[in-house]
Amino acid sequence: MLKPSYRLSTWSIRLPWADWGWAHWFIVCQFVLQLLLLFSQFGVLRVWMRTISFLISLGLVLWLPGPGIKHPAKGAAIAIVAIMVLQLFLNPGLNTFPAGLAQCAMYLAILGPLFWASRLKINTAGFYALIWLLWAFHTVSSLFGILQVYNPGRFQPFLSTAIQESKFGGENLKITLANGLEVYRPMGLTGEPGGAAIAGFYALLLGIGIALQARNPLLRLVGLGSAAIGLFCIYLSQIRSILIFAIVCLLILGIVLLRQGKVLQVAVMGTAVGVLFASVFNWAVAVGGNQTMERVMTLFADTPQAVYQQNRGGFLTYTFQTLLLDYPMGAGLGRWGPISGYFGINNNPETRPIWVEIQLTGWLIDGGILLIIAYAVALYFTCQVAWRLANNQQLGELAFWAGLIFAYDIGAIVITFNYPLFISQGGMEFWLLNSCLFVAGYKSWLQLSPFPVQKQLRQRS
Repeated sequence: MLKPSYRLSTWSIRLPWADWGWAHWFIVCQFVLQLLLLFSQFGVLRVWMRTISFLISLGLVLWLPGPGIKHPAKGAAIAIVAIMVLQLFLNPGLNTFPAGLAQCAMYLAILGPLFWASRLKINTAGFYALIWLLWAFHTVSSLFGILQVYNPGRFQPFLSTAIQESKFGGENLKITLANGLEVYRPMGLTGEPGGAAIAGFYALLLGIGIALQARNPLLRLVGLGSAAIGLFCIYLSQIRSILIFAIVCLLILGIVLLRQGKVLQVAVMGTAVGVLFASVFNWAVAVGGNQTMERVMTLFADTPQAVYQQNRGGFLTYTFQTLLLDYPMGAGLGRWGPISGYFGINNNPETRPIWVEIQLTGWLIDGGILLIIAYAVALYFTCQVAWRLANNQQLGELAFWAGLIFAYDIGAIVITFNYPLFISQGGMEFWLLNSCLFVAGYKSWLQLSPFPVQKQLRQRS
């Protein structure tokens, strides 16, 4: 790919998109589609706009040429797709064929980056550009979340039509601030109350990464500032699972840095993160009032096991003690989530919808124990790639970001026990980040891998 630059006298100014490729423009398209939903003219087309997000990934799977390089998780991904196709044609619990086909397409689109990103030529600079792109958008989204709290109604985007048409019309998604005003949970650049929490997570994690890695003191301050506003949005959104997600990722990142021998950096990070969480919590309580404090404090009301059991533990128990016995090979496609509502016929008692709150339930319904095993294998090999790259100190800065992605991967696995991440746009971002990391560190991976990879090396060369 050509790398444009403008030459002024003896100075060469590199354009921000000089190292961009299909992966970067894919992210831009996702952001643009999300921003369009903020306007009422496009809000009524929400289903189609969301569908386009996944269709783009499917299109890249079919359109981008070349076999690419084989990510170690690719075989498991192929097995996942095969299981879904078998479910479509053989499971009698299928809701409707359109619903089942849509569910298969959704899985392939989410896993899509494993197939199409491996066909791209992504160098380390291109991977860093992807990180900066994600950080910039989510930081801006978090900043809008803060403005929505400080200026109620002024910066509020168009509320999702799905929420407007729901039972409570979004009234149950409001919080009462310390000054007595009742406002929607921070939306950020989404149409969903609480949507700023996801942006806040990325702003926090990537902001900490930038603060740790940047040599420029100003960039370090910018990274910390981004982390602060991201954490504020997480607190005010009152979505505890995202807070846990962030804490797990930061803990794992600290462990990875210790493994890399960066003891001083871990000490600095631990101190900075401790101060950040405490000071931002005080800020959030000062703005959000007792409701915010009480919501966060429920996480410490008992042991972690007891807290989980009181909230999401019942869904995990129901999955393995009831659904697994009833549907060991899957309940049938199109029986849960938005696809059931959009494409299914739900008045048949034999194919009635099944409520899903955690990812394991969704996997069990869609493909039974085989799908759970296949996805677990894909996640294992994905974490293995990030871990090995993180422990290759010859990679320099890329080793650090591989460690951060590894921490993100572990956090994503933990969050599946609370939320069906891998049947959403967040799941697609997961596979995109990991696929691009693998491509960027591919030659180093060849040196680390115990498997025969000479054929892949020849293809890549």
